[in-house]
Parts: sequence; structure tokens; C-alpha cells
Amino acid sequence: MPLITLPDGNTIEFPNKVTGLEVAEKISKSLSKQATIISVNEELKDLSFVIDEDCSVKIFTSKDKEGLETIRHDTAHITAMAVQELFPGTQVTIGPIIENGFYYDFSRKEPFTEDDLNKIENKMKEIVDRDVPTTREVWKRDKAISHFKDKGEIYKAEIIESIPQGEDVSIYFHGDWHDLCRGPHLSSTGKIGKFFKLTKVSGAYWRGDSNNEMLQRIYGTSWSSQKDLDEYLKRIEEAEKRDHRKLGKEMDLFHFREESPGSVFWHEKGWKLFQKLVAYMRARQEKAGYKEVNTPEILDRSLWEKSGHWEKYGEHMYTSQTPDEKIFAIKPMNCPGHVQVFNQGLKSYRDLPLRISEFGKVHRYEPSGALHGLLRVRAFTQDDAHIFCTEDQITSECLIVTNLILDIYKDLGFEDVILKYSDRPDLRVGDDNVWDKAEKALLDAVKASKLEYTINKGEGAFYGPKIEFVLRDAIGRDWQCGTLQVDLNLPGRLEASFVDKDGTKKIPVMLHRALFGSLERFIGILIENYAGKFPFWIAPLQAVVIPISEEFDSYAKEVNKKIINVGISSEVDLKNHNLNYKIREHSLSKIPLLLICGKKEVDSNSVTIRRLDTNKQENMELNLFLKTFSALNKASSN
Repeated sequence: MPLITLPDGNTIEFPNKVTGLEVAEKISKSLSKQATIISVNEELKDLSFVIDEDCSVKIFTSKDKEGLETIRHDTAHITAMAVQELFPGTQVTIGPIIENGFYYDFSRKEPFTEDDLNKIENKMKEIVDRDVPTTREVWKRDKAISHFKDKGEIYKAEIIESIPQGEDVSIYFHGDWHDLCRGPHLSSTGKIGKFFKLTKVSGAYWRGDSNNEMLQRIYGTSWSSQKDLDEYLKRIEEAEKRDHRKLGKEMDLFHFREESPGSVFWHEKGWKLFQKLVAYMRARQEKAGYKEVNTPEILDRSLWEKSGHWEKYGEHMYTSQTPDEKIFAIKPMNCPGHVQVFNQGLKSYRDLPLRISEFGKVHRYEPSGALHGLLRVRAFTQDDAHIFCTEDQITSECLIVTNLILDIYKDLGFEDVILKYSDRPDLRVGDDNVWDKAEKALLDAVKASKLEYTINKGEGAFYGPKIEFVLRDAIGRDWQCGTLQVDLNLPGRLEASFVDKDGTKKIPVMLHRALFGSLERFIGILIENYAGKFPFWIAPLQAVVIPISEEFDSYAKEVNKKIINVGISSEVDLKNHNLNYKIREHSLSKIPLLLICGKKEVDSNSVTIRRLDTNKQENMELNLFLKTFSALNKASSN
């Protein structure tokens, strides 16, 4: 007689063993129709799972994250099913869910085409219409290996061979088609719905190893309603228009080359944008009491071993051996260097908190396939800072950092921010009493922000809890940028200490703090958020002065000089093109202000302003223009 406890604390008792679907039916008929999967004692199961003992049960629908992910998992399966029906001999490998969708990797000699994707989609809809039942079987490991080898599915057999001897494996059937899978899954293919779309094909090495065969990866998205699918596809279409790589070329900001993969070649305008952000951040940090330093990019291997980075990040570090047989590494992070700065000279409790910042260039090896414009690079600049403080100062410093980060994001146009708080993992260093203080300090900072937040239990770093700051952009995408971490480990490993009030030496707590994270990545996010139409004060080139003919070149030059003198970034366009061509060219480059100069403007000592954000024109007396727009720059530095 299993007693089922529901999330609201109510219980239902059944006289005999019962399935998840029967539990849902007992609660309500409408719930049973909407149910996708269940959890039994917090473990996800199929609706057909048989419950024969007391437990807690939760029913999920497509409105829940778990339910929607199940729909996507099933859609990945029927993608593979459709491919093998259409293209016999194609081998399946893996097909996981990802954010907003799924992918499936296939081994096939002929490349999939756009036309093939349409055929596969149509076949998937046929499979949904068949509404074939989905069932689960548990097989012996060796039976599964033999079965898939006999079918010619060598990749699937290889996956099962990696499972330890003696473990049984879970096989899911959709009608006759079947796949190795842990589940859970929906009860039939008809439950998936037809709110899916195959989006693209790309290459992917088997097991992510470039020495293995290149597979074909089909990406797709799947939703619980046509409305949700349409909205997502619209967001994707808008995202493509905002692609920072495309806009970066149009705006002449940067480029990449194969000679230095994952490293940015900044053009003049892009570098101006970079330096504007650095100057803005530097001013904010100086006011907040940070001391800016600069540490070496190359450090001896022994320091990285002592800090623990060699063991954990060694494979992502660029190294070099010198003629004297010493091994050096280009820094992948700034933390050990900042501890070395702290260690110079005796420190007292009176010196704390000590806030050290650096715009430090770091290098981390990323696989070629993972590189993605400015968003995923191998060489980047961190707006890094480390705060050395006492245990009693953790709370106040975390609150100060959180408020600073949120205020800076607001200045840059990001007011929709979500916080993710992660507490102690099972494997960790440090005393539990200090962990208690660190966790409380961070959580207090999160709550004080009054922003939406989630708690990721056990997901903190081994050396301390952390907060991640997630920005939501203009088209609803989330970007994880800033971080705040409490470190109870590194200062001790690198022998940092201060003299406390009682004259004894103590190890400081170290707060790791990044606001943008990577300047390169943040610039990519800014470009896409604003679709290249930056706020006036951020724009690398703020104005272009355009004479309507050679007759007015001298006046245009005079205007340009006065504009530059009040701190506005400006150029004068004297090229031998007509006015409409110049307006089109500079509008494509997303210049905020185009200043037209002709006879009317010369006679009235004015400029005609064409604004990118409104496409409207207005005539303004030159001195009023200088006063009005130079004030916008000054306001941004306050």
C-alpha cells in the first residue's frame, strides 16, 4: 500500500502498486493529460514507472523545465529515427538536449543538405502522427554490445563498452526503433507535438577528439506550443541580424586570422571602444578604492604548481621551455600574481580590505571548434580584481562589490539581471565555520540586491561559494558575465598573511571579482544588445562631419576641430562621393551623429544633425551642439 506524498504535503494512499500516470489520474484527469514525466524521491522517471513503496512524487508538464527538456530529448530521438528511415546505413552516435533545443550526431559519408533537413522534418511529423508507444527495456551490457554491433552501429557499441562490466543498460523503443538512453521519455511519439524545427548542420569530431572521424551534427529546437516555437525562431532571426561578427565587419571594429586563432585584431574604432570601456571602468574602480596593478604575463611553472592551477588547468595553459630548461606558462588568470603583489611588504589588519585590480591579458587554450568571434577566444583581457580582507569584512565587501557591479551594468543599459548563488560542494577546502560566514555574506549580498536569484546547491568552487551575474539583453538572451567568489584556499597556498590586532599572523580571505569578465566577450555582447547602435558616450566614433560639396570643406574642417576639442570623437568626410552615398555608408557603420554642412549651416554657424537612433534631422546652432553633446560624455564619467 504505497503512500504518495505530493509537493504540497498532501498524501494519497493506493491499495496496490501504481504507475506515475495513475498517480496523475488520481489527482485530476486534466493533469494526467498534460503530464510528461514524474519524479520519485527527486529522481526523474517515465509515467509508466511502477511505484510499490512509500515515496514523494512530483508530476511535470510541458510548462515545467523538466517537462520541456523531456520533449526535446524525445525530439532528438525521432530526429535519429527519421534520419535512419530516410537514409539507411547512417549510424547514430549521441543526441543530448542543449539550451533551447537538442542535437544529434551522425556518421554518414554524404553531407546533409538544406533539402535533407526539410525531408527529415517532414518524416519526423509522420512519426509523431503514427503515435507509436515508447517503452523501456533493461538489457545486460554484453547483450547490448552484441546487438548494436550486429546492426552495424559501431559507435553505439563503443559507448556501451565504456560502461563498467556488470552494469545493465537502459534501451528505449519508439515502436521498433530503439536507442541506448537513460531516459526518462514521453509515453508515445504523439505526445511530442509538432512544434519543432531543424535549424542547421555542422561538423563534430567523435568524442570531441580531432583524431577521430568527423561526424555530422544536426541541431534542432522543440517547444510545447506553436507560439513558443514562433517566438524562439523570431529571436533567432533577430540574433542573426545582431551577430557581432557581421556587425564588427560592417562597423570596421575587428577581425580574426588563422595565423592566431582565437585572438582579436582590433581596428582603430574597435580599439577606441575597448579603451573607452577600460577608462570608464578605471574611473569607477578608483572611486571605489581599488589600486590598479600590472603583473607579468609569463610565470614559472613552480608558481602555478604551488597555486594549484597547474594540476587543474595545465592542459589549457600555453607553456614554453627556455634554454636553461625552465618551464614557463603564459598566465590563464591573474590571481597568483595579485597574491604576490599583496605579499610584498608586511601587511596589517589596518591595511585591509586591500582591493587590487588589473586589466590583465590572459591566454587559455580552447579547441578550435569552440571558438566563436569575441564570445569565445583564446586571448582576452579580464577586468580582474582581488580583495584581501578579514573574515569579518566578507559581508560588507560582498555587498559593496554587488552594488558596484549592478550600478555599472545599469550604466551600460543592462537592468534585467539575474543572480545565481552557489554554495559549498562536497569536496572542498577550508574550515566549515569560515564557509558559514562566506556563504552568509554572499547570500546577504544577493538578497540585498532585491533581484531574482537561483540557488545552485553544492555548485560552489572547491575553495569557496560564488555568485554569477547573468544579464538579459534586448532580445531576451541571457549572458553570464560578472562573478564574485570567496576564496578560502589560494592565500594560504601562496603564504599570504597579515598581522592581526593581537599581533598574530592570520591568512586573509580573498575575494575574486570580475565585472565584465572578459572585455572582448563583453564587447561582443554590447554589439549584439545594441545591434551596433551604441549609446552616444560608448560609441567609438561619435560623429562624422559631411560637407555637401567641396565649397564647404573648410567650414566642415572647422566644425570637426571644434567638436574634437570638446571631447567628442569625430571625423570629417571629404571623399569625392555624393551626399546620399556618404549618409548610407556611415549609417551602415552605425555612427550616432552625421553632421551635414552646406550654405545654410555656414550662414547660421550651425550644423544639420542626422541621428542614427531616430533617422530624424534637426538644425542646431554649433555652440549649442557642442555644449549639449559634450555634456553627454561628461555625464558618463561621473
